[in-house]
Amino acid sequence: MDRPQISLDFAPELHLFISAPRRAGRTALRTDGTSSLGHVIESLGVPLTEVGALLVDGRPVPDAYVPADAEHVTVEAVARPQPSSAPPRFLLDVHLGTLARRLRLLGVDAAYENPDIGDAALAARSAAEQRVMLSRDRGLLRRRELWAGAYVYSHRPAEQLRDVLSRFAPPLAPWTRCTTCNGTLRTVTKTSVREQLRDGTERSYDAFAQCTECGQAYWRGAHHARLEGIVTDAVREFGSLPG
Repeated sequence: MDRPQISLDFAPELHLFISAPRRAGRTALRTDGTSSLGHVIESLGVPLTEVGALLVDGRPVPDAYVPADAEHVTVEAVARPQPSSAPPRFLLDVHLGTLARRLRLLGVDAAYENPDIGDAALAARSAAEQRVMLSRDRGLLRRRELWAGAYVYSHRPAEQLRDVLSRFAPPLAPWTRCTTCNGTLRTVTKTSVREQLRDGTERSYDAFAQCTECGQAYWRGAHHARLEGIVTDAVREFGSLPG
């Protein structure tokens, strides 16, 4: 008995995951007749985290659907912004340290694992803490234990940040999180953090904040203008300060 043959076409946003011949439009594929549509799509290289609506002959189906002979499948990209019932919380792998710090700079809850703890442990933490796993590792994003995940499309931090903000639209609260550990910041006196200050810093600055978790002190130092530029651009494009 011949195996079922289906046809597929993928949204342009998904073309980077698939082989060149499948980027031209509708292409044929023989299936085993028992595998789910989700399994078929992942076998072609596309993480399900990046898939939006699945249409079979124009009707929406779940990824558990088993396609039949002669059916046509349209694979759409995930919607932007991606719907969410609560502000998203993120978990980033070892390769996305700069992105983690920039998300924290904007007040976004972004946990970060360094050194590498392995895919299984990352997936388990994502599930336990209900965090969206951000990664450029397609294998990690295919792990069934993940609570949720998203592929980070660029290797450039500025583009990575825009990618995540446009997709998840997290509320922004700049200067409220520790960029080192992800803890929350509180305003403190100069005296309370004096042991962390050099003489020049103590003489030049009067406004300080401190992480409630790791104790790291913050002030508007030499790098503030660059960080302010990142914050200003993000707030202008993706949101504003609360209140």
